[in-house]
Amino acid sequence: MKTALYQKHIDLGAKMVPFAGFQMPVQYQGVSIEHHTVREKAGLFDVSHMGQFFFEGENAKALLQKITTNNVDDLFVGRAQYSCMTNSKGGIVDDLVLYMLEENKYLMVVNASNISKDWNWVQSNNNLGVKVSNLSDEYSLLAIQGPLANQAISTLTEVKVDEIKFYHFAVGTFAGVEDVIISGTGYTGSGGVEIYFKNQDAEHIWDSVLKAGEPFGMIPCGLAARDTLRLEKGYCLYGNDINDTTTPLEAGLGWITKFSKDFNAKDILEAQKSTGVTRKLVGFTMIEKGIPRHDYPIVNANGEEIGIVTSGTMSPTAKLGIGLGYVPTEFSTPGSEIYIQIRDKNIKAEVSKIPFV
Repeated sequence: MKTALYQKHIDLGAKMVPFAGFQMPVQYQGVSIEHHTVREKAGLFDVSHMGQFFFEGENAKALLQKITTNNVDDLFVGRAQYSCMTNSKGGIVDDLVLYMLEENKYLMVVNASNISKDWNWVQSNNNLGVKVSNLSDEYSLLAIQGPLANQAISTLTEVKVDEIKFYHFAVGTFAGVEDVIISGTGYTGSGGVEIYFKNQDAEHIWDSVLKAGEPFGMIPCGLAARDTLRLEKGYCLYGNDINDTTTPLEAGLGWITKFSKDFNAKDILEAQKSTGVTRKLVGFTMIEKGIPRHDYPIVNANGEEIGIVTSGTMSPTAKLGIGLGYVPTEFSTPGSEIYIQIRDKNIKAEVSKIPFV
């Protein structure tokens, strides 16, 4: 599959790779350049592969309360929240962002690789007559990220972008296009917004953003830089750091797991909270030279396997190897000594607080 901006990426010389069933730009000028530009200036990402489900009706909130772990009561029109859906065993079906668009109308944004699975899960739980629409193929999504991002696009809309707080949003005209959702979200940790609009306006909006951003040093960026940026902030990536067998509590997502309401597998997670988890997702930094990668074994000082690397890279900002991985709780304290097995060598690392930068 291709996003509505596929030809734009080709014209800009992007290196395209298959990702979650889509042809996506992995990089343009290079990961390091794109990473640093987002940290210091602004970058533009096409993340239109993400999925969009709309929930409508008087029971929409009740359904969302049942299938997501965060408390939907905390939402109001103009507010978004990070959340996840849990399966019957307490594993994570997907992590997501939920928007309250109007009274009794919500938008759920899900990961591209999980669109079909999430849709089936939502449908199997919808015994409340809620109208749920999968409009993933109709919407495009751009992430405009970096400390100068909001300033760069301020001329494109009458919405006061700088006044949109973190995890809040506004709906307005953007680059002449009506009803664009401008959201104070993003997965880089460098500020900026994400914007949602219909596919037919994608090329016009992409060109408008790049033109407005040019004086601010904005450049198009690919998924590789998005990955290094999110990892430096310790953000989970579904399929790597969280999946159907990891619980929110093991993944450090207790803060989006609200036991003040009923939701799928609440009893299982309450029991886990009561007894304590046996493993935790932790951040770690390499003490000795080496780059950790997904699925590398984590071992103790005796070389015994105790866990696995879920995400890893060479941090462009910190200039050292960083990663996330699951380890037994006794190894989860910052400063704990662990080793990453890289090509049959055990390379010393230590558990670190996240974010890394």
